[in-house]
Amino acid sequence: MDLATFGAGCFWAAEAAFRKVKGVVSTSVGYMGGHFPNPSYLDVLSRITGHAEVVQVEYDPQQVSYDELLEVFWNIHDPTTLNRQGPDRGEQYRSVIFVHNAQQEETARFSKAKQQQSSRFDKDIVTEIVPASEYYLATAEHQQYFEKKGRAV
Repeated sequence: MDLATFGAGCFWAAEAAFRKVKGVVSTSVGYMGGHFPNPSYLDVLSRITGHAEVVQVEYDPQQVSYDELLEVFWNIHDPTTLNRQGPDRGEQYRSVIFVHNAQQEETARFSKAKQQQSSRFDKDIVTEIVPASEYYLATAEHQQYFEKKGRAV
């Protein structure tokens, strides 16, 4: 199994989208990319930690490729808005791909360039591509939130 980590705005919606992908074994939501150890949801929400809300995806590369996961990522949010997705504002909602190895970085950079060159977006893509760092799991109430609340994405 391999890991992929994406920040695409609210982690609840991102997780719900990735959970539908064949080959995704499990998902969790949490925080990555900040400077504050063991942040809580309220810490991240207060914009003092530097973390992004992320979904971490465990997947079977025999069933789904990293490139296919990137396609999901590009389709579930607007990668041209800096620190904002819909009504959610703040650096915790930034568009970011946290790469776990050199192959993921190469694939992510190629995918980003391909998206930018397409006619799909009329503004520049602001998505960051950075090495994965410490992952802090959000509390149980945030895991599979939309499923628990009966909301579809």
